[in-house]
Amino acid sequence: MKLIGIDMGGTFTDFVLYDGGRLRVHKVLSTPRAPEEAILKGIREMGLDPRGLRVVHGSTVATNATLERKGVRTAYVGNRGLADLLTIGRQARRDLYELQPEVDPPPVPPDLCLETGGRLGADGTWLEPLTARDLDDLKARLTALAPQAVAVNLLFSYLDDSAERAIEQVVPAGVFVSRSSDVLPETREYERGMATWLNAWLGPLVEGYLERLAQGLKGARVAVMQSSGATISGAQAGRQAVRMLLSGPAGGLVGARFVGGSAGRKRLLSFDMGGTSTDVALIDGEPQLTSEGHIGPYPVAVPMVDMHTIGAGGGSIARLDPGGMLQVGPQSAGAAPGPACYGCGGEQPTVTDANLLLGRLRSDAFLGGRMRLDEVAARTAMESLAQAMNCSPEQAALGIIRVANEHMTRALRVISVQRGIDPRAFTLASFGGAGGLHVCALAESLEMARAMVPVHAGVLSALGMLAAGSGRQLSKAWPGLLDSMDEDEIQRQLDGLAAGGVASLVAEGVDEGKLRRDYSLDLRYQGQSYTLNVPWVDIAGALEAFTHRHRSRYGHHMAVPVELVNLRVGLAAPGARFALSRVSKDRSAKPFPRAKVYGIDGGVPVLRREDLRAGQRFAGPALITETVATTWLAPGWGCEVDGVGNLLLCK
Repeated sequence: MKLIGIDMGGTFTDFVLYDGGRLRVHKVLSTPRAPEEAILKGIREMGLDPRGLRVVHGSTVATNATLERKGVRTAYVGNRGLADLLTIGRQARRDLYELQPEVDPPPVPPDLCLETGGRLGADGTWLEPLTARDLDDLKARLTALAPQAVAVNLLFSYLDDSAERAIEQVVPAGVFVSRSSDVLPETREYERGMATWLNAWLGPLVEGYLERLAQGLKGARVAVMQSSGATISGAQAGRQAVRMLLSGPAGGLVGARFVGGSAGRKRLLSFDMGGTSTDVALIDGEPQLTSEGHIGPYPVAVPMVDMHTIGAGGGSIARLDPGGMLQVGPQSAGAAPGPACYGCGGEQPTVTDANLLLGRLRSDAFLGGRMRLDEVAARTAMESLAQAMNCSPEQAALGIIRVANEHMTRALRVISVQRGIDPRAFTLASFGGAGGLHVCALAESLEMARAMVPVHAGVLSALGMLAAGSGRQLSKAWPGLLDSMDEDEIQRQLDGLAAGGVASLVAEGVDEGKLRRDYSLDLRYQGQSYTLNVPWVDIAGALEAFTHRHRSRYGHHMAVPVELVNLRVGLAAPGARFALSRVSKDRSAKPFPRAKVYGIDGGVPVLRREDLRAGQRFAGPALITETVATTWLAPGWGCEVDGVGNLLLCK
């Protein structure tokens, strides 16, 4: 069976095909209004027959709909007196000292917020039963409102989900339903409610997209990357839309871990710069997961890769603000019309236009020469900005690059320095179509002496889709003081939680004997609000691990009882087995053309990545071109090519 990984970005859709012997890469412009069209176009251009093809892809459908606030008409059902729970939230201000803050629209309009009975207490006893009259009234109101989806979030439903199940039964036929006891059976009613609403709000969009994709890929097996870095079958993914919000970026981290392992680099500070955004994350052996993530203004408590995202990419638009300050992003030219140099109607200067004018991008080498960049259009777009800045177009372009670099450096500090982690102990791993153009400058800003541009860096997220295995991240609230609990009962609860996930994976064709099970607990000191996750072996080991982790994170520990809050199970199956092709050690000399680069006397050599040989070393400044990306090796940096073609950079 041929296996293809696909990453749908805001500007390009990337393809990596493994046919049992070698890897093939391909790119097409994304089609945001109908994402499946870009996938079908790319598969046609690669000459592939969908029959017998195994497709693993990262979908931006849920992400884009969330950021653009374009979910479906969704009703929210809560307990009496709590219809506005999602609107009130945590009452946290985005800008603490803003006296007249901009008011965000509520997640759910008031007329779609419904109340009913079925209220549990924290001890699991019924405070207000759910009556037949409640159900009849709810059914009538839902019929009148005619929503496309319904989110049901009752207090403490993780202790007893019978009321939520009864409500699900009276929802009109054909309406998408999400229950909090199914989506996220954990404590913290607001976060549980947000996850349930997001799942309902996005679910019909994801289901519709997957159905259209399946129609276009008849005979193929389709899987989708989850935000946790594991895949799920397309048939099941539609019901789990909230778990796909970081689908594409998660593939990038899996790809970085896979390729970093080939170079012996397991501690990576990853930097994924695409056309619309930049994602940064820390990989210390494995990508880190968090249940405290955000997408736009919304908290997302389902497990996802721990990542920080900013609106800075190759398509980020540069402009002067009312005070005359140069700003870059977060607005992006996207895929349509794209940067001015794409020749598709874009008129505003972008980061890509700036790199082209500075000579760091080659107009004749973009996408292997399949797409020629229009330098005249880029200069025209830059001139209007340069006039306002009273400088030359090249100086304006250099300013754009410096501002964009500062945005990305700040993001890298958030994920490392602000968490007490010294980035100098890591290797800066750059990928994405635009990452290699900025990697040296970012490493210098962080005082890092080592960087890496992985093989297939321009399509690394798509490569990660190939390397990822199927998996599930499962959780369940099980509150109580840890040292007073029955150790065997905790183990039974974890085993029972795992059983449902194992059955789901076996239904996808996963060999149960190859599944890895990771059990862990969310713990906190009694009276605290937030938890720390520790691995489960036994109670004594969990307490010791919690004390160590609390001291490491906060600098102290306390003589206070420890509470168990949630049980967690991670299930993972191995991904497809394939090896990166070895690079020849043939040292036959090849003449290098030279290119003009702004600020460099005499120009710089232009090296084609496919011509580089294992063990080859050279010093910057230099341009390294390939089909899907370009690397700018800045002055003062050296490069060595390893056995599979990774570019190992050092200062």
